[in-house]
Amino acid sequence: MNWVLMAMILALLIPIYEAWQDENIWQKMLAFASIATKSSIMILIISVLRDDWMIGVVGVLILSVGNAALMLLAHVLRRVNE
Repeated sequence: MNWVLMAMILALLIPIYEAWQDENIWQKMLAFASIATKSSIMILIISVLRDDWMIGVVGVLILSVGNAALMLLAHVLRRVNE
C-alpha cells in the first residue's frame, strides 16, 4: 500500500506543476480542484490503513466542502471579469 501512496503523491505533482506554469486563472482553478480531490483521496486511504474513521471523516469533508468552495470562487471570479 505504500507504493500506492507514493504513486498518488507523484500524481499530485502534475497539477501543481500545471498551476505554477500556466497564467490562465481557469486552468489554475482546475489544477487546485484536482489537488484537493487527490489529497482527500489520499487522506481516505490513510484512514483505511490506520483503521481510524475520524481521519476518514476529515477526508470526506475536504472532498465535499473543498470543491464546493472552489466552485463558488470560480463563479465569483467569472462575475468579476464580466
